[in-house]
Amino acid sequence: MVRTGLIVKLEAKAGKEAELASFLVDALPSVEDEPETIVWLAIRAGETSFAIVDAFPDDGGRRAHLAGPVAEALGQRADDLLAEPPRIEHVDVLAAKVPTEVRPQ
Repeated sequence: MVRTGLIVKLEAKAGKEAELASFLVDALPSVEDEPETIVWLAIRAGETSFAIVDAFPDDGGRRAHLAGPVAEALGQRADDLLAEPPRIEHVDVLAAKVPTEVRPQ
């Protein structure tokens, strides 16, 4: 069951949209190695707007993810890829439908 989550809003620098999209796609294998990251979505919400939405069973899983390799890599690349610092929102999951295996084609 998921109880906590994150919504991380990312705004790409002009001309860095494709590079940020590639960074997010390439981050998936690292997240797959995080057993407490139950849901992880990298989404594009507009020409320069992106987000990461993820969910965890508890706050320990959320803290582990924030200390993990994707957060570290994003921190290292933020000045190059992002027009502004990531906007990280800690959220509580009220209800969820989480299939065991669904991937976009």
